Amino acid sequence: MLTLKINKNDAGQRADKFLTKSLNAVPSSLLYKYLRLKKIKCNRKRLKPNDILLEGDVIDLYIPEEFFPDFKSDKEPFMRLKPHIDVIYEDGNMLLVNKKPGMACIPDKNEDTNTLINHIKAYLYRKGEYDPKDENSFAPALCNRIDRNTSGIVIGAKNAKALRHLNSEIKNRTVNKRYLCAVHGIPDKKQEVLEGWLIKDCDSNMVSVYTEKPASNRAKKIKTGYKVIDTNTKLNISLLEIELFTGRTHQIRAHMSAIGYPLYGDGKYGINKEERRKGYKYQALCAYSVTIDGKTYSIPKSEIWFINDLFGLKD
Repeated sequence: MLTLKINKNDAGQRADKFLTKSLNAVPSSLLYKYLRLKKIKCNRKRLKPNDILLEGDVIDLYIPEEFFPDFKSDKEPFMRLKPHIDVIYEDGNMLLVNKKPGMACIPDKNEDTNTLINHIKAYLYRKGEYDPKDENSFAPALCNRIDRNTSGIVIGAKNAKALRHLNSEIKNRTVNKRYLCAVHGIPDKKQEVLEGWLIKDCDSNMVSVYTEKPASNRAKKIKTGYKVIDTNTKLNISLLEIELFTGRTHQIRAHMSAIGYPLYGDGKYGINKEERRKGYKYQALCAYSVTIDGKTYSIPKSEIWFINDLFGLKD
């Protein structure tokens, strides 16, 4: 038998959701079978899948040991890292990190360890604010993500309550995010809200943008606002502030390219051979500002990697 005590980060969730996360080696069908057979109990009583767990509850698991969770924290990828993150704001519930271009937000097939979320876990572990041995089902998590080659603000939640709150705010679109980007060309309209339709090709990991709704049922509505902040007539480029009214894959890059203003340095939706010769390996795009619960947090323009070089702006 194994006993798990429900802590603050476990509380407030359905029993089956908690068990799915904490007993990830147990197949879903078998997990529900164990619940039906009363092999998983709460406070020595039958536990139902939709029961809401409370802090201090005690879960007894009468299941084979092979399914017991592995609490060896030294197996966690973040334990191999010396944390290197740029924190622009932090409190007891969340932290806002300025991700550098070239780093993936979460592990993928190309990178398992050196990711933003693992650096955040390593940072919080060294501060004594997170230890996987103390958690049954929670780990610090990202509330939003940006492309590997995009820089800017990523929101991290330190506890389950904050994660639920921030995810709800993002879902309800009360979190406002703004971007700065450099594009080829100088738009005739200095400010505009663009609308269109986007279809993603998963095989190529690219999207196509249409002004009229395509017949495909995979088409998603997109809405992108831009405002010209500055121009460099010598390079024939413009600095734009972007507001996303929808959040689709590669929306900014694809939408700006579709109207004839591809991002500087973007080889996927533009031609970046000349920029690469100048040392620009990434698209000039930064998620520079976020407003949460009425408070705005921003990265100063002087700290955005492409702005001073291309436009010479100072805050």
